[in-house]
Amino acid sequence: MVVMKEKLEQLEVNIAVVRVLIVDDFAPWHSLIKTQLEHEPKWQIIGSALDGLDAVQKTRDLQPDLLLMDICLPKLNGIEAARRIRELVPEAKIIFLSSNMHPDVAEAALNAGGLGCIPKWNVAECLVPGIESVLAGQPFILFE
Repeated sequence: MVVMKEKLEQLEVNIAVVRVLIVDDFAPWHSLIKTQLEHEPKWQIIGSALDGLDAVQKTRDLQPDLLLMDICLPKLNGIEAARRIRELVPEAKIIFLSSNMHPDVAEAALNAGGLGCIPKWNVAECLVPGIESVLAGQPFILFE
């Protein structure tokens, strides 16, 4: 029994928690995302940013594994912020959540380093599967 207990403890240590940074200029949106993710112990929200420049700074400081980022942000739009973030932390994965998911915008977001694009109106149904897909290395793209 002791050996089994030690193996279970090792397994628990090996399961990494994914550190998530939420980036959106609409503060109530942060609460909605937190509500969506709070039932997933493998995902830890480590912070939030209200604009693109703050997202770049917090990425530098916090080193998130995953960013859930709006495209239309003040000070620095999400696409340009993603380009800078990819230079700072190339292993970080970015999923764009936006009310503007025209195919051209989604393409620009992916070209900036995003691995996922989810329209905000689909977040309730698609956020968790989108995160799981992107964390598994598979793109997750929905657009208008």
